[in-house]
Amino acid sequence: MPMLELSHIESHYGRVQALHDISLHVEQGEIVALLGANGAGKSTVLRNVSGLVAPTRGEIRFKGEALERMSAEKIVRMGIAHVPEGRRIFPGLTVRENILIGSSPRGRVSRRELEADVEEMYGIFPDLRRLSNALGWSLSGGQQQMLAVARGLMSKPKLLMLDEPSLGLAPIIVQQLFATIRSIRERGTTVLLVEQNANMALSVADRGYVLSTGRVIVEGTPGSLLGNEEVRAAYLGGKAAAPAG
Repeated sequence: MPMLELSHIESHYGRVQALHDISLHVEQGEIVALLGANGAGKSTVLRNVSGLVAPTRGEIRFKGEALERMSAEKIVRMGIAHVPEGRRIFPGLTVRENILIGSSPRGRVSRRELEADVEEMYGIFPDLRRLSNALGWSLSGGQQQMLAVARGLMSKPKLLMLDEPSLGLAPIIVQQLFATIRSIRERGTTVLLVEQNANMALSVADRGYVLSTGRVIVEGTPGSLLGNEEVRAAYLGGKAAAPAG
């Protein structure tokens, strides 16, 4: 049984249909990339999974349990963390306070456990340790993205969904971020990744889906997607190198 399975999902914003018959799955331990141009429906897929937008048709199952009529709060408690596009950290709170907020879906947690969890986040994101008392507004874009991911991980998710994590970041920061995404999977967290930087996404992904105008047009391994000339030219930025192992 897949960890996450979407079957024939349709979704609307008012009268505008954003998703058309979307079916996809994510196996436990995978990194799966959702690729495509702006407006393809990638972010809407994540919003349907996290309960921010209710599908108008179809089924969403997480570890066999139906999500499509469940509240966003309950979905988080089930083990799904959604790090949205734009980071959305709290600018007036410190880095440490932002991290701690991420633990709130877990309910009552001992101070000792929280301290251990914060230390774990500092281990994954060493820059955040020295910035612990800095206010969110003072961080660079890359530091804010690291903080947003750390906050998501504090809920102890089984599935981490990342929406455009590299958006607006310098290339060297993007490299660091994707190395971190790989390490997060190695620690046991499954990842569903929405990303316009297709080559970087496919360098860490096990499989990918390419979306266009709210439809899945092709799926496959990184190698098969990069080897598809039509897909590569239209959605993956033209000629691409083979993904890193």
